[in-house]
Amino acid sequence: MTDAAAGLDRRPALDRSLTPEVCGTRVESLASPPVSDFEKTPSDVTDLLGKRISQLGLRLEGSPVERFVHQLYRELERKGLKRFRPVCYLTDEWGCPDGQPVIGIPFYLADPQLARLERAMNDLEDEREIMMYLRHEAGHAFNYAYRLYATPEWRALFGPYNRRYRDHYRPVPFSRKHVRHIAGWYAQKHPDEDFAETFAVWLTPRSNWRRKYKWWPALAKLRYVDRTVRRVRDQDPVVSTGDFDITVEDMKLTVEQFYRRLMRHNGAAVNVALQTDLADMFLMRGRRRKGIRPAADLVEENRLALTNKITYWTGVKRPVVRALIERIIRNCRDLQLYAEIGREHDSLVELTAYGTTLAMNYLTRGRFVQT
Repeated sequence: MTDAAAGLDRRPALDRSLTPEVCGTRVESLASPPVSDFEKTPSDVTDLLGKRISQLGLRLEGSPVERFVHQLYRELERKGLKRFRPVCYLTDEWGCPDGQPVIGIPFYLADPQLARLERAMNDLEDEREIMMYLRHEAGHAFNYAYRLYATPEWRALFGPYNRRYRDHYRPVPFSRKHVRHIAGWYAQKHPDEDFAETFAVWLTPRSNWRRKYKWWPALAKLRYVDRTVRRVRDQDPVVSTGDFDITVEDMKLTVEQFYRRLMRHNGAAVNVALQTDLADMFLMRGRRRKGIRPAADLVEENRLALTNKITYWTGVKRPVVRALIERIIRNCRDLQLYAEIGREHDSLVELTAYGTTLAMNYLTRGRFVQT
């Protein structure tokens, strides 16, 4: 996501942004990232690494992700929105350009080989998550298509649309003034995200939002969406088309360069010293040789679960949380730390609490550890 200094630029559902140089025409030499390399790359996709993304011939039409777009359109139609059908396109990440009623979808979802690479590098979205992100972005697009953000009622419920957009914010966990849809407390990030999350909950089939949010102040926002849809469903959008920001045709980096930049970006975020804390959590081998196992193996076996839960409960972007867990694994291996057999559950509970604390620091202060 690129947050313009003057205000809002792009509202992605999944914060995995890169600078324009990564996806545009400026291609620079990228050093090896400090986090990981491509040793986990599936052997059948290595030939893609040296190819420019713009030359892969990626298209939304006929791709594996197209069926999810059609599912979104069906859901909108079932809700009575037959005149609102936001255009979707392939780009570098999930997002909706500011003020434009169009939806950007990550390019790797359009190709099975790229999807396998993404799964190896960043844990690929599953079908449920894809629809969650599409509904969220549809909320942005609906807001922009009918310019709801400019109305007094919208501002009274959600706040000023022109509020500065920040990557790091201080959420109030479990606040009942906001719905919960995608990981963390994302509705609290900005009024525009609040509306998009509210719309997504309203749109989700069988969400039972009236019952689930019955005693929540957030119910007023859901009722606003329901009421507004009934009011405009027979009207053409005020803004029917929009400009794309970055398309796959604009992405001149090779696949390898794209992922190296992403890894370097996430790696810089977790460039913290964890040795002292990890040494308190696990055992040094010393003279004890029985009843222990390498701590790095224990964490590696549970990497996906740790990443999923810390991401869900904090809202820190998944690639950063994954990079944090991988840093912990490397530190455990470098320090030759061990976990006590029979107490693995206790070790994982402590590690989850530790990782969640670090992640909340990052979410609110922009770094895992204050120096």
